[in-house]
Amino acid sequence: MARYTGPSCRLCRREGQKLYLKGERCYSDKCGVTKRAYAPGQHGQGRKKVSNYGVQLREKQKVKRYYGMLEGQFLAYFKKAEKMQGITGDNFLKVLETRLDNVVYRMGLGSSRKEARQLVTHGHFTVNGKKVDIPSYLVSVGDVVAVKGKSASSSKFKAMAEAGTTVPNWIEVNFEKLEGKVLSLPTREDIDLPIEEHLIVELYSK
Repeated sequence: MARYTGPSCRLCRREGQKLYLKGERCYSDKCGVTKRAYAPGQHGQGRKKVSNYGVQLREKQKVKRYYGMLEGQFLAYFKKAEKMQGITGDNFLKVLETRLDNVVYRMGLGSSRKEARQLVTHGHFTVNGKKVDIPSYLVSVGDVVAVKGKSASSSKFKAMAEAGTTVPNWIEVNFEKLEGKVLSLPTREDIDLPIEEHLIVELYSK
């Protein structure tokens, strides 16, 4: 599957804000947005008037980059959300949040979503006792996500467990066992990202 392989900092600079794609680096003085707070490219520092469509497009691009997806999969999730009962925008964010790579990140077992996705792809996690190496796997209420037996002894995961992290209310994490349980689906209030999902709904509804 195609994926973006360029510098992550360019994506943050293009959106004009930190997307926290590189973990600890994003909190340091080495952050690309901190060093150069303007869009990349020859005309990055120029002032441009943005249309309504442009605002909607940038919001879509920002959310895609938050979760590390390309257009096809992103649109497929939106169509799935449209068919669900309730508010499309809220449903859309719920679907994105229940991706396995995002759940691993929310559990504090990845310094960024990108790292969490890589760890899942390399087969370090199980869901309900079965190895799952598909980052886009959607977890359900009651699922238990855990670090696989052999991987649990690695210094990397031990360090993450000792560091701990703030876990959202819809996930319960046991850092000693390196596992977490999905207690419920996330609500809109549980999603702390600065996202205006109604702009994406308006864009795709045209």
